[in-house]
Amino acid sequence: MQNKRVLVAGATGYLGSCILKELKNRGYWIRVLIRREQQREKVIEADEVFVGEITEIDTLQGITDSIDWVFSTVGITRQKDGLTYMDVDYQGNINLLNQALHTSVERFLYVSALNGDKLKSLKIFQAKEGFVDQLKASGIDYRVIRPNGFFSDMLDFLNMARKGRVYLFGKGDKKLNPIAGEDLAKVCVDKMLGEESESNVGGPDVFSQYEIAELALQALGKKGEIVCLPDFIRVLIIKVLRLFTSSKVYGPFEFFLTAMANDNVAPSYGEQHLKHFFNTKA
Repeated sequence: MQNKRVLVAGATGYLGSCILKELKNRGYWIRVLIRREQQREKVIEADEVFVGEITEIDTLQGITDSIDWVFSTVGITRQKDGLTYMDVDYQGNINLLNQALHTSVERFLYVSALNGDKLKSLKIFQAKEGFVDQLKASGIDYRVIRPNGFFSDMLDFLNMARKGRVYLFGKGDKKLNPIAGEDLAKVCVDKMLGEESESNVGGPDVFSQYEIAELALQALGKKGEIVCLPDFIRVLIIKVLRLFTSSKVYGPFEFFLTAMANDNVAPSYGEQHLKHFFNTKA
């Protein structure tokens, strides 16, 4: 058994659940934060469950007592419950960090997203990287992981392919190397053990968006169409959403549509391949 006691915040989410399983496989003692008692069944690997709301500081008292390491994947993709990115991704993580600073926590790992430090104009990164800035300034030993898209994010391609037509913007030539959640979880634990304070992380295979669309169609055995829309349509969609909706609505679209306009290639890690993932989901 490992001698470190670990807290995982965000353990009911996609990446957090993978980190929980990876830590358990390596023999760590684990406490997890959940919002409601009903979520216990999602974190059965945990040694201890702490029920609290990360946006409500009074419910977090004692959460980091006797904890050595904190892993936080806390964040929202689709905003709900009236909460914003600043409420959860920023202030929620600040609340957790403040608890860590008042106890014996040695190291705090936080998961942002690739190029977040370069895209602080986007609502989601104002929050995520705003927290990163506070984490760095806190004096605690920290690790910041900025992963590329997850395999699960690539299901949008597969869902479009099912309908016989995959839509891309521009020439579809922007490149990325998405990573499986299980592979990323291994990287997170390895990085916590290592010395590198900030790491960009991608999967083993680099694709253009067009190639991912082709993979999705192949997995389904379809000869569907790949449609490349003029890039000004992508820009127009972002502008219209910003003009006519709140940040709670346009935030996720702003993030994904902006990402589609850039190459997003990070150092390669992991062993799982997108082709196999698509084949299992087809």
